Amino acid sequence: MLQKRWFHVLTFFIMLFLLIWLISVTDFVFQPLFQYLGAVAIPIIGAGILFYVTKPVVHLLMRFKINKTLAIVIVFLLLIGIGTFISLFIAPIAQRQFTNLIDNIPVMVEWAQDLIEKFQSGKFVFPEEVNNAINDFTNNLQQHTESVINYLFGFIGQIISVVTALVLVPFFLFFMLKDGDKLVPFVTQIFSKKKADNLRSLLHKVDEVLTSFIQGQLIVSFVLGLLLYIGYLIIGLNYSLTLGIFGMVMNVVPFIGPFIAVTPALIVGAFQDPMMIIWVSLVTLIAQQLESNFISPNVMGRALEMHPLTIITVILAAGSIAGFVGILFAVPFYAVIKTIIIHFYQTYKASKDNEEDALI
Repeated sequence: MLQKRWFHVLTFFIMLFLLIWLISVTDFVFQPLFQYLGAVAIPIIGAGILFYVTKPVVHLLMRFKINKTLAIVIVFLLLIGIGTFISLFIAPIAQRQFTNLIDNIPVMVEWAQDLIEKFQSGKFVFPEEVNNAINDFTNNLQQHTESVINYLFGFIGQIISVVTALVLVPFFLFFMLKDGDKLVPFVTQIFSKKKADNLRSLLHKVDEVLTSFIQGQLIVSFVLGLLLYIGYLIIGLNYSLTLGIFGMVMNVVPFIGPFIAVTPALIVGAFQDPMMIIWVSLVTLIAQQLESNFISPNVMGRALEMHPLTIITVILAAGSIAGFVGILFAVPFYAVIKTIIIHFYQTYKASKDNEEDALI
């Protein structure tokens, strides 16, 4: 029985759950470690994302016989140039549009109240439950609006604290670009040659998955945001730049991001002109079709090989466990775990095949 495969699998899961239980009952030991990891998580994640974005540029510059340190300095100058351009030319327009949008919220609320009252006083009759819900929403609409605004300001406060932590990102990024190639040899040096080669192969696969996801998702989000902005300009939608940037940011969230992105555009369009709802829907549909049929397949390819139903399930589970942060990192985390499991399964299967060949 000790040699049976099912016994090995059962033992593995028993030991895994035992380890989880031990960690849960001794959490006071790991609490300082978790606090430290929480403090450095934002700089490391931010630097890691920029690392995968800027790594190809560094390698490209090194192909032209440019020293690695000088190539990193050039990349930093490019990032500073891009940040300066955004601050001088894009941020003021977006900030002005966002301020106007916030100032117009009371007018939108009044318009929504008038619309609901017209529906209630007309021939169209809602079911009693719907009427009760509408009356409750209308009576507390101002309170709901204030709650949303307070949430936005609280969210802005969180962003400020995050920005403070992001000050450390350039330092982490510099050393990641400079010494990132030394990580794999450092990790594998303690293993035998066979195990080191296996681990090197695994780390290479994980690196490919993260590269495909991060670079692809950022490029796709940027292009989609640009398409939405151009489309909103063509149809004359108010706050087009702010809504386009919002769509670009929300598209980073896999699968559900586009649905979140179109919501404020539809609300603004409905307030501006009821016919604008159709035009906004049409622009969003065209942009999404271009993204799903032409941009994503060419940029991201089939590197992740994840079924849409799997993505939905992973996002829902991660959202219920870790909120928005879980939704944001659910897909790459799942892709990495899947890569690791497949790699060890292939290694196990190859070792079994070799044993069978040796017996023959």
